[in-house]
Amino acid sequence: MSELRVFDEADSARARVHTRDFDTIRRELGEVGIRFERWEANRPLTPGAGQEEILAAYEGPVRRLMEERGLQSVDVLGMVPDHPQREAMRARFLEEHTHSEDEVRFFVEGQGLFCIHKAGRVFFVLCEKDDLISVPDGTPHWFDMGPRPRFTAIRLFTSKEGWVARMTGNDIASRFPRLE
Repeated sequence: MSELRVFDEADSARARVHTRDFDTIRRELGEVGIRFERWEANRPLTPGAGQEEILAAYEGPVRRLMEERGLQSVDVLGMVPDHPQREAMRARFLEEHTHSEDEVRFFVEGQGLFCIHKAGRVFFVLCEKDDLISVPDGTPHWFDMGPRPRFTAIRLFTSKEGWVARMTGNDIASRFPRLE
């Protein structure tokens, strides 16, 4: 189940908001310009489904979002606990960074923790199956897939080259808990 915890940027010990209620999560995130919604597949996916099958199952919402936002590219990324580069990939995303385009992710299965630093607060958004999150361009954030990651996500991009991370140099991510 999706979860939102909101912290003051100076206090990683106590969440000001802690909820698993979808409508509350969507409202809290919407107030700071972060899109959060749920999608459903138009057909069941077979175990181990590949990119073509996954994109076909979510064709309607993917097409709608691409047209609405002028997105140019889409792919599917999967991560499993025994991936040989999981530690390096996790470390790469754990530093606060921004992008020159929105970071749009839809979780087909599994989970990941988006940590968004905005308006003097840090929003911990645990995204799970059927969750879509869109972090606006220029928004400082980090992503934690956990030490034994398992997820499949649809990624949507404005640029055909995909996103490029720009590190902020802020060490705030090191002061907040990790997904364990």
